[in-house]
Amino acid sequence: MGVLRLNPQPGAVRPFRWYVGRALGERGRHPRLLRVRRSRTLIAVLASLLAATGAAACGGGGERQDANEPAGEFPVEVTSAKFSARQRLAETNDLVLEVKNAGDETIPDLAITIYTGDEKADGPFNVRSDQEGLADPNRPVWILENQYPKILDETVDLAELDREPTAGAETAATDTYAFGALGPGESITAVWRVTPVKGGTFTVHYEIAGGLDGQAKAVTADGSPVEGEFVATISTKPPNTRVTDSGEVEVVQ
Repeated sequence: MGVLRLNPQPGAVRPFRWYVGRALGERGRHPRLLRVRRSRTLIAVLASLLAATGAAACGGGGERQDANEPAGEFPVEVTSAKFSARQRLAETNDLVLEVKNAGDETIPDLAITIYTGDEKADGPFNVRSDQEGLADPNRPVWILENQYPKILDETVDLAELDREPTAGAETAATDTYAFGALGPGESITAVWRVTPVKGGTFTVHYEIAGGLDGQAKAVTADGSPVEGEFVATISTKPPNTRVTDSGEVEVVQ
C-alpha cells in the first residue's frame, strides 16, 4: 500500500481541500460517485439512441412498415367454414376455415381475424363486459387450446392434430393470425381448437385479408370483403349419458 505524501516538495503549501481530494480519489470525488456519474452518462446516451430509433420508426425519415406490402385486391374463396352451433361447457370443439386463393396472383400474407360478439375484445374468443369497476373487461367464452391454430391437410386427421406443430400464425394483434403467402389456386385449412367455459348464445365473426398492413385486400368474386360468422349456443346442462353393456359411458344425443 502506497504512502500518501502530504507535502511532496519542500516548501510547497497545498490547500486542505487538495489533501482531501487526494485521499478520496480523482479530482476530489469518491470512486463510488464517479461510477454513478459514469452510469448516468451511459444511460443518457442509450436513451438518446433509443429516441432516435423510435423517431425513425414513427416516420422520422425511416421506411414505412407497410412499404413492402403490395397494394391491391386479391380474390379469395372460403370453401368450407365449420363451427358447431350447439355446444356444451367443457366439451372441445373445432372452428375450421378452408380458404382458397381464387386469383392469379400470390396473396402476400393471408391473415384471418376472429372476434366474438359485436365489439372486438382482447382475444378472439373473449367478449367485453359492460360491468363497471372491472380491472379487465375481457371475459373468455372459449379457451383456445395451446399451440393452435394449426394447419390441417390430407396427411393429418383431425383426431391427430394435437400432435402436429403450431401454424405459428400469432401476430401483434391478439385476434389476428397470419398464415403467410398463398399462391394462385392454393388452399389452406386452419383449425382453432377451443373449449367453452361460459354458457349462452354467441356470435363468432371472421374476416380475411391479404396482408397485415391494410394494403392487400381480400375480396370475394363480386369485390366484397371476405367475412362470415357462426352462431353458437353453449349449454350449461350436463349431457345425457348411459352405460353400455361393455361398461363404457356414452353421450345420448
